[in-house]
Amino acid sequence: MKNRFSYARFSTLIFWVCLTPLGHGQTSPSPQVQLSAANQQAKARYDSDLKLCADEPSSTARLQCRRDAKTEYDRALAAAKEQQAVAARQQQALAACTDCGKVTSVTVTEREGEGSAVGMVAGGVAGALLGQQIGGGFGRDLATVAGAVGGAYAGKEIEKKVKTQKVWTVMVQHRDNSNASYEFKEDPGLAVGETVRKSGSSIVRF
Repeated sequence: MKNRFSYARFSTLIFWVCLTPLGHGQTSPSPQVQLSAANQQAKARYDSDLKLCADEPSSTARLQCRRDAKTEYDRALAAAKEQQAVAARQQQALAACTDCGKVTSVTVTEREGEGSAVGMVAGGVAGALLGQQIGGGFGRDLATVAGAVGGAYAGKEIEKKVKTQKVWTVMVQHRDNSNASYEFKEDPGLAVGETVRKSGSSIVRF
């Protein structure tokens, strides 16, 4: 058959498009609506392929073409029905999930690390050594002290910059309409509109 498209793949595509998370406050079509849409799309494709079959050069080829089209159409209907059952089970599980919620925002920021005594000491030593190279006598002593103080501050600030890391903050509205934020040191791979559930002090995709 010319330009034949696998009905199983086609109905699967329709199914997952229907399950794609929508904006917050919206809901996905019911499993029954998803099934109806997949069946209608499969039927439209089947009718289109039957028209293509009419262009086959021989009666034998046309017959085989129609058989192939019907086989794929039946597979599409069976796949859509199975996927509808999966979607129904997912909705039932979601309804029973009391600690689930929807992602309302995902932001990425850079957060400075904390400076430690190690950075201050290292910076202070370097500053003191630099101060000793200036002037002499009492002036050198003052320069040494100033260098140590300035070096300690600089060392602390440098250490904070070195320890800067990205932080992913995910805002979630839970089923009781409460809002909470969860932080991750690595990309959690979550998007606005996705359903998540609590897992300890964090969240995971539902």
